[in-house]
Amino acid sequence: METEVVYELLPLLRVYKDGRVERLREKATVPPSVDEKTGVQSKDLTISSDGAVSARLYVPQAAMGCPLRLPVLVYFHGGRFIDHSASSPIYHNHLNTLVAEANVIAITVNYRRAPEHPLPVAYDDSWTALKWVASHSARNGPEEWLNSNANLKKV
Repeated sequence: METEVVYELLPLLRVYKDGRVERLREKATVPPSVDEKTGVQSKDLTISSDGAVSARLYVPQAAMGCPLRLPVLVYFHGGRFIDHSASSPIYHNHLNTLVAEANVIAITVNYRRAPEHPLPVAYDDSWTALKWVASHSARNGPEEWLNSNANLKKV
């Protein structure tokens, strides 16, 4: 294994001559769940046909089985396109609270990160996610939670 460092972006990552990327921060993630404090339900989805783009979907518990359709928020997590993911605790907790208080459905996109996938890949993945959400506008998209609960006229 090559040990020569090509460049570092401290405290985030180190890139080695052989192309290997070492992420230096903790890679904490949390699974989708029903949040005990807010009642918000979340689940992970694959959005692209090749599996490269995924997302986490959040729906308030009160919306499940209710005829009222909620607006949809598409949320792009922070991290400078190199750090964090849709399952990072900071964003997961934030979206549970936001969804509960705003009474919206939220989708956070898990775009591919640099440097393994240089920009504009993250932008392309984000565009793929927006098109995927829009594919539910006639209530016949691939995700039943959106078909049943989303009002895409209020995106």
